Amino acid sequence: MQFKHPELLWALLLLLIPIIIHLFQLRRFQNVEFTNVKFLKNVKLQTRKSSQLKKWLTLITRLLIILFAVIAFAQPFTSNLENFSTKSETVIYIDNSFSMEAKGNNGSLLNEAVQSIISNVPENESVTIYTNEDVFRDETVKSISNDLIQLKYSTSQLTYESAYIKGKQYFTNDPTSVKNLVLLSDFQQKGKPLDFEVDSTVTLKLVQPTSIITNNISIDSAYIAKNTSENIELNVVLSHQGNPVDNVSVSLINDNELIAKTAVNVDGKTTTTFTLPNNQIINGEISIEDAGLQYDNRLYFNINAPEKINVLSINEASDGFLRKLYTNDEFNFQSFESSALNYTIIGQQNLIILNELKNIPNALINALRAFKIDGGTLLIIPSTESNLESYNQLLNAVSLPSLTKQNSIEKRLTAINYDHPIIENAFYNRVSNFQYPKVNTTYNLSSNANAIFNFEDGNAFLVGNSKSYLFSTAINESNSNFKNSPLIVPILYNLGKQSLALPKLYYTIGTPNTIDISTQLAQDDILTFVSNENSTIPLQQTYSNYVAITVNDYPNNAGIVEVKNKLEPLQNLSFNYNRVESNLTYHKLDLNAAYTVDSSFSTVMDDIKSNTNINALWKWFVIFALVFLIIEMLILKYLK
Repeated sequence: MQFKHPELLWALLLLLIPIIIHLFQLRRFQNVEFTNVKFLKNVKLQTRKSSQLKKWLTLITRLLIILFAVIAFAQPFTSNLENFSTKSETVIYIDNSFSMEAKGNNGSLLNEAVQSIISNVPENESVTIYTNEDVFRDETVKSISNDLIQLKYSTSQLTYESAYIKGKQYFTNDPTSVKNLVLLSDFQQKGKPLDFEVDSTVTLKLVQPTSIITNNISIDSAYIAKNTSENIELNVVLSHQGNPVDNVSVSLINDNELIAKTAVNVDGKTTTTFTLPNNQIINGEISIEDAGLQYDNRLYFNINAPEKINVLSINEASDGFLRKLYTNDEFNFQSFESSALNYTIIGQQNLIILNELKNIPNALINALRAFKIDGGTLLIIPSTESNLESYNQLLNAVSLPSLTKQNSIEKRLTAINYDHPIIENAFYNRVSNFQYPKVNTTYNLSSNANAIFNFEDGNAFLVGNSKSYLFSTAINESNSNFKNSPLIVPILYNLGKQSLALPKLYYTIGTPNTIDISTQLAQDDILTFVSNENSTIPLQQTYSNYVAITVNDYPNNAGIVEVKNKLEPLQNLSFNYNRVESNLTYHKLDLNAAYTVDSSFSTVMDDIKSNTNINALWKWFVIFALVFLIIEMLILKYLK
């Protein structure tokens, strides 16, 4: 038997006190005279013997009471470990993603997880607890209980494998310590099976609380289906999991005012449509009422004043195909012959197209270099009679491959890089058999990196990098039939749309986005996000005609933020939580070599305690002390 506080055993000296009291009676006897001493001697002898027995029994019980009480305060225990100095380390992961908002038997799954930790981890035992965002390293539950109770749901969740790897990093390098890693999550299915690498140095324990809800309705997405001169048709997609639900109320709010409401029957995915007036600024919120998860019952969106993208074409060939693509409803399209170009308007453009110039003057090269530095997008279509020296001077300045030898061999365009940013969302399917465009003459490029289209021989037809794009050949009708191909529309249209990233209907929190705000800032001015009287400065880069804002994990909460330049409001942006957490399908965990599985955290903690082979005995000694206290009271009362 060993003691947690052996220094308290000095209190055993208190055993001397009852011994001294019982051995040295301080009470003085009085003599009482009786008429007949013969009978008194017998009574006196019997009384003295019974008194001595009572005193010795009382002494023994008091000594045992003090003995057991002192030992209990010293906290005795037994251990079967060969070396009791072996350290036990416990690291706990709490999944605080939105799927843990599901209801359990005692509130949300997150609340159940926190309460089970507070209840079952000893108050003064140091543990490491981490979530998707926070870490409490080597803290006692008592010191961080308030932080745990106030845990907020995270907009981004660690993958289960990442949570496992991250948890192992919090253990010490002591090879003799017992390491227990507990992952506490609902283990929502996210497209791939659980795969934990077996590590003999760490005992992995999975705790999966169970949700009592089986139905969840979420606002999946919203998009503009039709835009006319008078109205906008806004489609709202509802996603449902579980049994079909009738008459789900869907509300549309603008600036905190209800402007439309409808009811739909939901089974799987269902779409409902709202009609809004065109040319009206909408700070919208779509909401539903649902007993399942709550975070996905609202979706915020913005319809701002329409903005147009400035496109300039500098020509020595026909620009008719460009005029058809860059229409007046979305673009401010300007076109000039190279000899009549006004250089002062170059800095006002978002996209500039060099349409088959034979020679590029030095003044234009310098202007385009400055345009590129200022965040502009450049598309170069060479001529079949290009001056390669002037072209390569510009291409080197804008980080594009050089033009080399010209080939007069007919080629077909046969390969499409569907993963390139300029066309990754342009096609519903990856088509392998289509009417291949062909060209008669092409230029070889010094590099085929970042190719969007390739010829059958592997050489590039169109390359693009950092807002700079280059065709390897002229695309006029005498040299190519590319203008008649359906490929030209998504390429040129996306080039125009991506040259200025105008604000979308809404953005998803946790997804990287670049938002271009059309404004001209004075030197040292910055844009701010304002929401609920809270002001934040986002990551931004200032150009002549716009400011490029980069967002990822900010803002933390769904809602509408106002973009301001000092006190001047410029734009409203909407941010929503990712809907991936709305799935109520969970992994079915089975015991295997990599981990053990429990549905209760208390069971895991009991298992961890038992594995340390330490048996606390102080409770037994408290019981013994109370038992002998009762015995003493009975002796004093009933033993005459």
